[in-house]
Amino acid sequence: MSDLVLTERVDNVLVATLNRPEARNALSPELIDDLSDVLREADADPGVRAIVLTGAGTVFCAGMDLKAFAKGGGKFDGLVWFFRDGVGTPVIAALNGSALGGGFEMVLACDLVVAAEDARLGIAEVKRGLFAAGGGTTLADRVPLAVALEMGLTGDPVTAAQAERAGLVNRAVPADRVREEALALAGRIAANGPLGVAMTKKLMRERRWAEPDEVMSVFRSKDAAEGARAFAERRTPVWNGS
Repeated sequence: MSDLVLTERVDNVLVATLNRPEARNALSPELIDDLSDVLREADADPGVRAIVLTGAGTVFCAGMDLKAFAKGGGKFDGLVWFFRDGVGTPVIAALNGSALGGGFEMVLACDLVVAAEDARLGIAEVKRGLFAAGGGTTLADRVPLAVALEMGLTGDPVTAAQAERAGLVNRAVPADRVREEALALAGRIAANGPLGVAMTKKLMRERRWAEPDEVMSVFRSKDAAEGARAFAERRTPVWNGS
């Protein structure tokens, strides 16, 4: 693993930081591959119950590295699985700065968003003769259609405050509080039963009711019994993910 993605554990939360500040954290093939590895490893680790994704410097992610794309060097499809299907572990985007193009599509793959008040969010691909093929066209799943169409067809970004009003951003806070707020949200998630959290995310993402076997896989689990006992005994539950 290179230093293109920095990782840090804070209790049961993994903080992953895009680390190309000199390039505004643009998605080069190498950064994409490293981030893909980090996300897969975190999702497979039962000790990681939430992920915070952020960027070094003053920009979260400027999108695809157009210079590398123009040269035709490397592959840019290493995060398609994350953009399309996501991971089972809840992911919070901590926008230390603007998220544009592929960086914005990465935000859409996350579950919750904390953004710096001066951050701007947008999909500008149409301005370069392209379109938001990494999931940006699903934006209407998160915001009203008129808002999604204006952003997608004009390519113009919106402010963090506008995104918060549209329901895309959970918190718009001063830049120096982004990490703190994101970790606070992640900590509240990580404190809950991991099986229940994972099933809640899955069903909400798929917008459906649970099947009977899905209900039983959680309700008959050891964690469900532990949750009930802890409530009766007035103590904090100790989860084991089974």
